[in-house]
Amino acid sequence: MNGTIKKLVHDRGFGFISGEDGAEYFFHREQLRDGLEFDGLTAGQRVTFDTQDGPKGPRAVAVQIA
Repeated sequence: MNGTIKKLVHDRGFGFISGEDGAEYFFHREQLRDGLEFDGLTAGQRVTFDTQDGPKGPRAVAVQIA
C-alpha cells in the first residue's frame, strides 16, 4: 500500500501514515525496513507499507520510502 507520513512522535518511536485508501495507520520504529532510520523520517514523506491488524486497529508494517 502507498501513503504519506502524517505525524511522527520521535521521542516515543512511533507515527501515523495516511493511506491512499483514506485510512490512518499506526507504525512503530521496529516496523521499518532494514536500513531505514526512524529519526531520518519527516512528515509528508511518501512511503509504501504492508498492513496487519493490531490491538487498536490497522497498523503499518514493513514501512519503506516510496
